[in-house]
Amino acid sequence: MALRVGILSVAHMHATSYAVCLADRTDANLVGVWDDESDRGKAFAAKYEVPWFASVDDLLANCDAVSICSENMRHAEHLEWAARAGIPALCEKPLVASEADALRVQRLIDDGAWIMTAFPCPYAPAFQQALGAIKGGQIGRVVGIAGTNHGSCPGGWFIESEKSGGGAMIDHTVHVADLFHRVLGAEPTNVRAQAGSPMYGESWDDTAMLTLDYADGVFATLDSSWSRPKGYMIWGDVTLRITGEEGVIEVDLFNPGVDAFGADGLRRRSTGSNLDRLMMDEFIAAVTEGRPAMTSGTDGLAASRVALAGYSSLRG
Repeated sequence: MALRVGILSVAHMHATSYAVCLADRTDANLVGVWDDESDRGKAFAAKYEVPWFASVDDLLANCDAVSICSENMRHAEHLEWAARAGIPALCEKPLVASEADALRVQRLIDDGAWIMTAFPCPYAPAFQQALGAIKGGQIGRVVGIAGTNHGSCPGGWFIESEKSGGGAMIDHTVHVADLFHRVLGAEPTNVRAQAGSPMYGESWDDTAMLTLDYADGVFATLDSSWSRPKGYMIWGDVTLRITGEEGVIEVDLFNPGVDAFGADGLRRRSTGSNLDRLMMDEFIAAVTEGRPAMTSGTDGLAASRVALAGYSSLRG
């Protein structure tokens, strides 16, 4: 029997990708949508030809698992709804955008809630190959990492702090912080950040640089900025430069593709793996098999706390 998956809020743009990933599966199907903005939810449901649920309880009663694609500051609440219904949840990143919400989600995890964080990057074949080489000792002990996650400002609720919890730093830090954790097997002992708004000149940060220190002397830098102007390639810029005592590994997680430059700017067509599809494969498999997911709620909390520590360092 196919796993029945619902979408709890379609505020985040990634909801569209997840709906597409579910559309052609035989082991799972999208059974409906709820959103607190009914017009937005109804339009999404109509586009993907699935039922619109006016009641959260009705949606949860009709699905076996749920994908949460709401605004950052609603994730904890929506995870609590799923946990009360006893339903596994794939939650959009950042898992949390405040310390208070981190405590709420930690309690859910401690109580046994099944939570997967929507981190597609660990499923990238390039990252998996690099991780295997590192664990196999090909570059010796890792001594430093430089990571990037660039893009342009998405606008909308992403720049409304009461909904997003911040700007570029909360949005773009978590993906790469999670990759650092997978490479180093440890959380940073200290996080320092510099952030500003040179691109847009608004109250929210559009540019952020973090430095992470680890207990064994390893350090990492992370450029997590909305620093790309219109017309420049803005999707899929997640890179790592991992330096070891005996070598260096450079990883571009979204590199496979064809770039075409013309009068109307850059057009990029990917020819590599669909990382959202690989992530959805893991979600369906983990729920069906009753096991933890590779990108867990605990992973999401750890990555979120790096971004929150960055903001804390700005306040002194």
